[in-house]
Amino acid sequence: MKQHYNGWRKSSHSSAAAECVEVARSPQGAIGVRDTKQGDASPILELTPREWASLLHSVRSGQLG
Repeated sequence: MKQHYNGWRKSSHSSAAAECVEVARSPQGAIGVRDTKQGDASPILELTPREWASLLHSVRSGQLG
């Protein structure tokens, strides 16, 4: 089931004009990630808080290349 997200925040690592990522949390606690270039029409990658923490850890430690 698709979650409803409020308060989308743009990544501080996104460029000003392109390649932007936004993140928001649903009232049920899911984490949504979307492409800002597509706005509200963007597909949303939905993650659990545990999956989000694991993704952040992998990115910060350089495990994703």
